[in-house]
Amino acid sequence: MEEASRGTPCERPVRVYADGIFDLFHSGHARALMQAKNLFPNTYLIVGVCSDELTHNFKGFTVMNENERYDAVQHCRYVDEVVRNAPWTLTPEFLAEHRIDFVAHDDIPYSSAGSDDVYKHIKEAGMFAPTQRTEGISTSDIITRIVRDYDVYARRNLQRGYTAKELNVSFINEKKYHLQERVDKVKKKVKDVEEKSKEFVQKVEEKSIDLIQKWEEKSREFIGSFLEMFGPEGALKHMLKEGKGRMLQAISPRQSPSNSPTRERSPSPSFRWPFSGKTSPPSSPTNLSRHKSAAYDIRYSYLEQNKFGSYVLLAQVQPGLTKNDAYGPQSRQGGHTEESVDP
Repeated sequence: MEEASRGTPCERPVRVYADGIFDLFHSGHARALMQAKNLFPNTYLIVGVCSDELTHNFKGFTVMNENERYDAVQHCRYVDEVVRNAPWTLTPEFLAEHRIDFVAHDDIPYSSAGSDDVYKHIKEAGMFAPTQRTEGISTSDIITRIVRDYDVYARRNLQRGYTAKELNVSFINEKKYHLQERVDKVKKKVKDVEEKSKEFVQKVEEKSIDLIQKWEEKSREFIGSFLEMFGPEGALKHMLKEGKGRMLQAISPRQSPSNSPTRERSPSPSFRWPFSGKTSPPSSPTNLSRHKSAAYDIRYSYLEQNKFGSYVLLAQVQPGLTKNDAYGPQSRQGGHTEESVDP
């Protein structure tokens, strides 16, 4: 053991043997073989797999047949060689035939074939190399799960196309399994609907909260705009004040001074107003012709603002004539009268 632990030459690896049934090959089997492979720096691992006949006689019925078990062990990466139809109890002849240096197995006594520990003589010879058992996983544990949940696995296989005869299921149990399968589907649908309803309600709540927040923000903006327009000092009040002032100004005309000066306005071409025949004839032929022309072709108006703020038409003359020309000779001699111009 000490020599093997220190390491051996490459051409002489330490030959370690591990045996078992390896039914339903699982991670516990793989871990045991990994430990056996790593016992020494230079190890050649030989794995013995017992046949169906020996296993059924000494241990019980297997799920996998021997060929399936041989193939499963062969595909484990830690295994260098597989011995088929391995003996239940190791004899000196078998050890010598395969030149086995050490036998690897967990240290728990393995009672079988009328012996309290089938590895007792191997331990006494100093050829036993213990490994650690992986708790929580074994072939017996897997079979126990199947037996315990038999109805579930029977329904599972019926759903996948296996017949009741293949599963050794009676006609009544077959109908029962089909009914249970339908009930489970209905339950699943109900559960899915409940989950979707919860998701929908949750989304609605989230959206409602978001809408409420947005509404609060918009309402603040609306209230602020409303107060700016209709508040005590809002824009509407100022607009009403301005409008009221303009209205009062339009209704009440401005008061003019008592002696307001006469204002001459720009001539307007929109009126034609003939002079009255009461006007005195002009003193000269030139003025007479100009006066007659103005009497029949008036284009310019002279206006004056009265005390009420309104404008009064004083005279309308032809282009080139003055306001005094419109009143005739009386105007030039001493002023004009209201009779000078036909209203």
